[in-house]
Amino acid sequence: MSASGSELGWLTTDDGWEIVQTVVNGTLFYSYSVCNIDSPEQDNWLRTTFIQRRPGISRVSVELRFVVRDCNTFDGASVACKETFNLYISEADADVGTNFRKGQFRKVATIASDEVTHGRVLKVNAETRTVEPLSRRGFYLAFQDMGACVALLSARVYYKTCPSTVQSLAEFPETVADALKEVEGVCVENAISPATPRNYCSADGEWVVPVGQCQCLAGYESTGDSCQACKPGYFKPSIQSKFCQVCPDNTKPSEAGATECQCEEGFYRSPSDPPTSPCSAPPSAPRDLSSSALSAEGRLQLSWSPPLVTGGRSDLTYSVVCEHCNGGQCVPCGDKIRFEPGPAGLQDTLVVVTDLDAHLNYTFTVEAHSGVSQFSTEKAAASLTTALDYTDPPKVTFIHLDDRSATSLALSWTLSRRPPAHINHRYELMYRRKDDDGERDVTTYTVLILEKNSVQIADLTPDTTYIVRVQVLGSEVNPGSHSVEHEFQTSPLAESQIQNKSTLVMGAVFGIMVILLVVVAVLLLRRRLVTSYVRSVRKDSHVFGPTLDQLKPLKTYVDPHMYEDPNIAIQKFVTEIDPSAISKQKVIGVGEFGEVFRGVMKARGRAEVDVAIKTLKPGYSEKQRLDFLSEASIMGQFSHPNIIRLEGVVTKFKHIMIVTEYMDNGALDTYLKGRDGEIPPYQLVGMLRGIAAGMQYLSDMSYVHRDLAARNILVNSNLECKVSDFGLSRVLEDDDEGTYTTRGGKIPIRWTAPEAIAYRKFTSASDVWSFGIVMWEVMAFGERPYWDMSNHEVMKTINEAFRLPAPMDCPSAIYQLMLQCWQHDRSKRPRFLDIVNFLDKLLRSPESLKTIADFDPRVSIRLPSTSGCDGTVFRTVPEWLESIRMSQYSESFARAGITSMEQVLSLRHEDIRNIGVRLPGHLKRIAYSILGLKDETSSLSVFAV
Repeated sequence: MSASGSELGWLTTDDGWEIVQTVVNGTLFYSYSVCNIDSPEQDNWLRTTFIQRRPGISRVSVELRFVVRDCNTFDGASVACKETFNLYISEADADVGTNFRKGQFRKVATIASDEVTHGRVLKVNAETRTVEPLSRRGFYLAFQDMGACVALLSARVYYKTCPSTVQSLAEFPETVADALKEVEGVCVENAISPATPRNYCSADGEWVVPVGQCQCLAGYESTGDSCQACKPGYFKPSIQSKFCQVCPDNTKPSEAGATECQCEEGFYRSPSDPPTSPCSAPPSAPRDLSSSALSAEGRLQLSWSPPLVTGGRSDLTYSVVCEHCNGGQCVPCGDKIRFEPGPAGLQDTLVVVTDLDAHLNYTFTVEAHSGVSQFSTEKAAASLTTALDYTDPPKVTFIHLDDRSATSLALSWTLSRRPPAHINHRYELMYRRKDDDGERDVTTYTVLILEKNSVQIADLTPDTTYIVRVQVLGSEVNPGSHSVEHEFQTSPLAESQIQNKSTLVMGAVFGIMVILLVVVAVLLLRRRLVTSYVRSVRKDSHVFGPTLDQLKPLKTYVDPHMYEDPNIAIQKFVTEIDPSAISKQKVIGVGEFGEVFRGVMKARGRAEVDVAIKTLKPGYSEKQRLDFLSEASIMGQFSHPNIIRLEGVVTKFKHIMIVTEYMDNGALDTYLKGRDGEIPPYQLVGMLRGIAAGMQYLSDMSYVHRDLAARNILVNSNLECKVSDFGLSRVLEDDDEGTYTTRGGKIPIRWTAPEAIAYRKFTSASDVWSFGIVMWEVMAFGERPYWDMSNHEVMKTINEAFRLPAPMDCPSAIYQLMLQCWQHDRSKRPRFLDIVNFLDKLLRSPESLKTIADFDPRVSIRLPSTSGCDGTVFRTVPEWLESIRMSQYSESFARAGITSMEQVLSLRHEDIRNIGVRLPGHLKRIAYSILGLKDETSSLSVFAV
């Protein structure tokens, strides 16, 4: 009013509202006032000018400031006095000027005062009303007085917006806050996201529930709300890396925005080395190569010292090559020479060579290898030429009777070592009759000089014992020694005469015995296979696991957080390991607190064992140290073959470590991906049985896990599954329901039971729900539950009684167990004891797994359905792919010549794979969608007919 000179152009009815000027503290103050309290049935209107509505605004707020006088101050002079007035609105597409019709207005609200004015001190009231929905180009506001004494001080009409913002490197534009609205964002420059980032603008003008986030490209790092290029001398190798890092050792200085640092000349990286690793040089040749003959004949030991230059690598190995060299020509020694433990991949500087011949020159070449040796043009090798020179001839160790008759003996003998190919030994064989002993003063032998190690001695006496000994002839200086004497007897004469007659009978008997032996062998082999199969099934806990009697806990879990001093819990439940017994080998991951290594532990009285080593990064606080070790305090209380085993901790050293058993195959979800169809259902069920047994153990200890998922199940080389990751786990409270109430923090929505999401109360029953999701992950070979649905969509569909469909080729009994685990009423879900018993029953009757659960390809796995159409006819292939969120394959379909929906409907499973769709989940999604399209096309055809 001040700016317009008290003229706003508002319309008033006769003898109603009027402009009143008041000076307050020296300032001219305007108001619209009315106070017709003497006359009954007042109907005084005040209408604003035309207020234009901005496109996109469907609701506005009206804030009124006013003063109402107390009717009691008029001494009862007016019985019609009121203390309220009414707010009206009328929408229009154009300004109607002074044309005023009460019937065109609709009532918004009756405005009442919180405080009324009694004397000279004005009681100013403020009321705000929301007007919606608005759809036309503008509107008028009107104020109706029906007998009050009121002064309207101000009227403010406004709408709210969510301001433009940058969250998680995604830009969101200013958005009108009509209602809760989903808004798509755009990644800032040099940032990308696998899915479009989204946010929700609330009716209060605040951004809530951001979904997805952008990540800086390789070579860029997050600085505030933008992605800045890495400085020279720094690099960032991938999107997953958070910050730029200093170029590692032996690399060239990088330029700005580098994704990797190139190696300096003469330095290399192995193909398996990450870009963050330093470059290294190939190793030099092994040193001090020497040989020594062992006591056993034909064996030679080679030993050497490590190279002077290792290149800074720890993956140093050695290989040994044997050659015969003569006149500059070298040929391999061949397969007859053997190496212990082997000719390649040696980690120790020692090898034993066996089956060597004497008096031959052997050239042994020992080469050092590392991960970068392939890039070197020069071999890092050392050679040695040696021979086994025996001064003594070999000994005859045993004489064999090959055949006999009444007048002859066929004999052969073995030597202590094999003679070399170029040396032909001669043998002296001496024999005599045994009954000559004592008959003569001098013992007389018959001597034969032989060129080979066998002989047929003829002209002997029937049924007579002969004593035989053999000597390898050496030199005059060093003749060989005789073997021990052996006794052999010729056959009786009668036996020799009937020998020919008995040959036929013996042949028949021998044939019958062979047949009997074959039958017995087959039966024994069959029994052994069955026995070994049963033993292997019982041995592998991923199939059956321990019996229930073995799994009964002998104690109840104690929460480490219950101790006033958490260090007491660490000392009570965890074993301290000598840091010298731990050897880290390579980084296999990065955890919340630091890097995770694979390594070995050398315990006293035990062989070396592979272990996983979690480390606490330097610069930690005392709270971080206790949080880090609290997981060890939890794990230290568990002892079960399906729970990850804690070896111990290192706390009395500057580098704090948690040491657990090493699981060769890593996380279960990662292991299963890419193995679709390779693992039979029976073995998958056995793996699930192991997980259930571990969870039953935790449940019996009154313990809830809270984060049971395939990513937190580890698999060893025997495919045994073990529950791990107790970072979110907590003990159950000692109450009737055994619940745990969280104090905030993130909840894994896709794996969490609805009551845990809604009320943040966790029970073993909520772990059972999570186990059902794990079952689905396993049978779907690591596919993501609920696919790419958002958390909001997941919660919505679960509350609408939606459940995940059966994975392809999933046994019906397993899917029914999943549905039991997903009962909305947690009291109706099975216990882990029931689940273990049920899975045992299935494993004892493998035929029960042959019935496959039905699945509908049109089942809703997101909003909208997998077919992507719901009756919609797609005109183009990209439009169809976009509807099922598979638009990343648009170019692949185009390159394959699939440009029409008719061609899409004719695609087979192998055609989709040949187009370039490799991920099992994407392959199934596209195949299901095509099945759904075919089904809808058939329905439309029937309808048309």
